[in-house]
Amino acid sequence: MPLFSSRFSLLVCLWGLGFSSAPGQPAILDKARAFIGSENAIAAVKGLRFIGELEVAEGELSSGGAAKIEIVFQKPYCQRITATSENRSETTALDGFDAWQRVINHQNSSRWEVNFLGADQIKRLRANTFENLSFFRGLEQVGGQLKDLGESTVDGIFCHKVAFVHGPGIAFTRSFEVATGRLVLTETESGTQIREEGELRAGDLHFPQRITTTNLLPDGNKRTIRVTFTAVEVNPGLDAAVFAVPTLRE
Repeated sequence: MPLFSSRFSLLVCLWGLGFSSAPGQPAILDKARAFIGSENAIAAVKGLRFIGELEVAEGELSSGGAAKIEIVFQKPYCQRITATSENRSETTALDGFDAWQRVINHQNSSRWEVNFLGADQIKRLRANTFENLSFFRGLEQVGGQLKDLGESTVDGIFCHKVAFVHGPGIAFTRSFEVATGRLVLTETESGTQIREEGELRAGDLHFPQRITTTNLLPDGNKRTIRVTFTAVEVNPGLDAAVFAVPTLRE
């Protein structure tokens, strides 16, 4: 969570898109959902594909340069993140209950390795995929719960805070601007902070253009990772095989 270790892939996919509410849930979620797009447009989302660039803006490896990044989500529980630099590429993927990571050395394409991710990592990837594709509708139906944490001020903005709890050790606490419903800040149980800036449009849907993730390292230093998107595609229609564990022939 070398420049392209799984820690970066997992940090990127912490970001969740969209919002929803139902009777008895915080009213701010209605406003937040409307900020993203129309109900019809949100309901039509079956998959998302983002293209952009990743850089470590502060902390360890901050001089390592930028990398091209592609992030794909597909219902029900498929995800694939590929980061590519001049020297290597790393892909982290989820296919239902299977998750894997592949690293390829561009100086010698015959040198590559695949590792399987553990149960805790799979649970987090599944939670991230759900967040990005369900727009938080039906969290309780998959064993999670919402916690209304009330009003607060974040970055000088009057906000309403709601925690989206997927299970032990997996929670996303989001602060929404009360006036507009805009997502101001997302915090995870580990202390990671995610902020969104700018706007990309795909039909009637609005997505952030930049995501900045900040977390504290075990040694107490801070790392800031910035992802700037250049394109977003709704329902890209990818073959399910792109999420499957690679074979030796690939």
